[in-house]
Amino acid sequence: MLKNGGTLRIRPIVPGDAAALQAFVKNMSPESSYSRFFEVKRELTPEELKEFTQVDYDTQMALIAIVEGELVGVGRYNARGCSDGIAEAAFTVADHLQDMGIGTLFVYRISAYARAHGITGFRAHVLADNHAMMRVFRNAGFRLHRDVDEGMYTVAIDTELSEAVIQAEGRAEQIATTASLMPLFYPKSIAVIGASRDKRSIGGRLFNNIINADFNGLVYPVNPKASIVRSIRSYPSVVDIPGPVDLAFIVVPRRFVCDVVRECAEKGVRGVVVISAGFSETGPEGEAMEEELLGIVRDAGMRMVGPNCMGLQNTDPAVSLDGQFGPVMPNHGNISMSSQSGALGLAILDYATELNLGISTFVSVGNKADVGGDDLLLFWEDDPNTDVILLYLESFGNPRRFSRIARRIAKKKPIIAVKSGRTSAGARAASSHTGSLANLDVAVDALFRQAGVIRVGTLEELFDVTALLANQPVPRGNRVAVVTNAGGPAILAVDALESQGLEVPQLSDALQAKLREFLSDDAAVANPIDMIAAAGPEEYRASIETLFASDEVDALIVLFIPASEEGVARTATAIREAGESAPDGKTFLCVYMQSGGAPTELASPDVGFPIFSFPERAAKALRKAVTYAEWLGKPEGQRATFDDIDTTRARQVIDAAVEGVDDEGEWLDPDAVDALLESYGMAIPRARVVTSVEDAVRFGEEIGGGIVLKVVSPSALHKSDVGGVVLDVSGAERITSAYDQVTGAVSDPEGVLVQEFVSGGHEILIGMVEDPTFGPLIVFGLGGIFVELIGDVAFRIHPLTDIDAAEMLQEVKSARLLEGYRGGEPGDIDAVIDTLLRVSALIEDVPEIVEMDLNPVKVGTPGSGVRIVDARIRVRPSKGNWIPSRTDLPSQL
Repeated sequence: MLKNGGTLRIRPIVPGDAAALQAFVKNMSPESSYSRFFEVKRELTPEELKEFTQVDYDTQMALIAIVEGELVGVGRYNARGCSDGIAEAAFTVADHLQDMGIGTLFVYRISAYARAHGITGFRAHVLADNHAMMRVFRNAGFRLHRDVDEGMYTVAIDTELSEAVIQAEGRAEQIATTASLMPLFYPKSIAVIGASRDKRSIGGRLFNNIINADFNGLVYPVNPKASIVRSIRSYPSVVDIPGPVDLAFIVVPRRFVCDVVRECAEKGVRGVVVISAGFSETGPEGEAMEEELLGIVRDAGMRMVGPNCMGLQNTDPAVSLDGQFGPVMPNHGNISMSSQSGALGLAILDYATELNLGISTFVSVGNKADVGGDDLLLFWEDDPNTDVILLYLESFGNPRRFSRIARRIAKKKPIIAVKSGRTSAGARAASSHTGSLANLDVAVDALFRQAGVIRVGTLEELFDVTALLANQPVPRGNRVAVVTNAGGPAILAVDALESQGLEVPQLSDALQAKLREFLSDDAAVANPIDMIAAAGPEEYRASIETLFASDEVDALIVLFIPASEEGVARTATAIREAGESAPDGKTFLCVYMQSGGAPTELASPDVGFPIFSFPERAAKALRKAVTYAEWLGKPEGQRATFDDIDTTRARQVIDAAVEGVDDEGEWLDPDAVDALLESYGMAIPRARVVTSVEDAVRFGEEIGGGIVLKVVSPSALHKSDVGGVVLDVSGAERITSAYDQVTGAVSDPEGVLVQEFVSGGHEILIGMVEDPTFGPLIVFGLGGIFVELIGDVAFRIHPLTDIDAAEMLQEVKSARLLEGYRGGEPGDIDAVIDTLLRVSALIEDVPEIVEMDLNPVKVGTPGSGVRIVDARIRVRPSKGNWIPSRTDLPSQL
């Protein structure tokens, strides 16, 4: 993305780019040529063309930028002959596209590639008056050092991915993406290609919606078979329209879509919304057409919503765009929404209108071939019309990118998501405890939890939470007061609140006395405050205002159950006026329990608080809001660094292990597992793999205490299940008997692991499995053979921070045993957290690991550490340095 909203493609240079590179050099201005070559060069020699286009993609690398098929920039490094990890770097951008952010994109992408190839820094020579290039280096966030000599700067750039770089790159991404989407949401002119005079057709309905919403701009119908549509002149093609076109809606049969989009590119259209279906959702032929369509869009620098979508809306009065074919144009509000399902989007708009939830922008992303949820989050991040973001997701594009973006945006405004597919299990084979515990929904939950996204399970819950957060402040705590005129519903409310983990505190004597000043003697004022059925508007008003003035509660739920028709309007008015006068930091919810719905005094669109029909729904919505508030209040976690890690030894183990291994991977032998864990500072018992009973007895005597024997066998995935484990034996006779037992338990014994017996301590599980979409999932739980049966585990998406690791322990209920539950022996919790972080560091440095089971891990008493008693690690070759499930930053995409 460029600063002006245009798009470009960045890819590695290939020898076939020689002609394009020569043309690029010929078109450079004298100033640009001199800045790059320190002389005015009109063309490259054959030797230079060969050197610049034939790189080894390791010590030499060059990226080129393509806009509308033209080479417009080059960024390169050369580390040949450099022994200090520093490479020479140079960047050049076409004159007419300078100051568009291309140089910055090159710096980010080439530095990411360099890091993956062991290059720690760049050295660039820049003329003193080349202020633009100096600004690129400075604004990119990298640490740099400058030396000047005779009008020439030598700039040393540290390519480390620091927090400053991450923030600068994220900000650049947000600015460029927002600019690229502006023509979709704020066009000045629209073409509807496929506009129809048949009001029942999709093209007819969409065109009518745009007209009926009073779009604040020009609208051009395009239909080669009709000269006029709704009294507006129609054009046979978009290229025949006399004026510029910012946005085109495409409603034509699939076979015409690519040609129509090519015409849009020729016309200079900035954005397209492809309503037409029949693409990747239909199979291989449709996938191929969608790839062709996306290629046209990308080459032209356009942005595209769809295909196979229902359109988009922007209720901002400045544009008033109803660009979809459904029947509902919602009220203007502060909620923006993306839906991957068009039909569900229609239903959501309908219900939002009925519930008086105002929408700012709505997008049906369809197949999201180009514009997806990540792009929309970036657009809504600083959108002044958006306070709450809603997402209906069926799939993720790049989950780690989503997580990075959502984590930043959720600090500013709540993101509420419905993710379908809760019950679909992952396709991985359950070859380990970790693998059998993990599934797609576990990964989604972990991602949302770490990113601060509020996940809801139903559309009803989506609306309830949205109504709360769109109208009320985020709760400051979990203390809730309940005001009611009926005892039964109050009991239901308290039960619901406490079942959600919220506190209904008993009010202080002083606060109860204040409530007694205006309530009946028969009223209960401890909390819930039951004013009894005779309570009217003044009692409601006074009770609400008194509780608002107190610092004993963070949220207030008011229940109103009309005992008769008399006085309903006055009481509802009092509740509304008191509720809307809530001070900052107090969250207010109302429950009106009557089948006919709330009266007009509470149900009008501009009521500033949510109204529920039952207390249970209010309690669930409040719980989600409190959880979000707790996430907002958490400190930023830090990824741990260790100075006792032997990465060289680990790399030697892995390189030897994956040699000749296919994509299915294989389990490391026990010696390799031990070496890998020891390289990352993880303690293991003394152990050795033996192939004879004599060696087993000899090593047992060497240990000098109890030992464990475990069969080594490809078929024994869970050794204890087949009798392949014998614990705590000593002496030649017992060791011999145990050896015969474990080797006789399987048909394919390859040896026996003889290991020092570790007694006592708590058993835990730490594991990892590589999800093809989400990347590595790390699991923690109480260990042993029953971990799958109990299922009391916590998952997080790698990489872990110290906060993530600590929360994993808090999340597992049985982990209270490590705290010394009911007088039991406590465990070394700090050592458990340290081990989790070391596992995360190992996964980061060794992408060949695809599955890991450390079970059991024995946890000693505080200060005595942990020891990994049994470990299995599966590896497979890593195809290059770019692993899709582990990419995150824009420079790595």
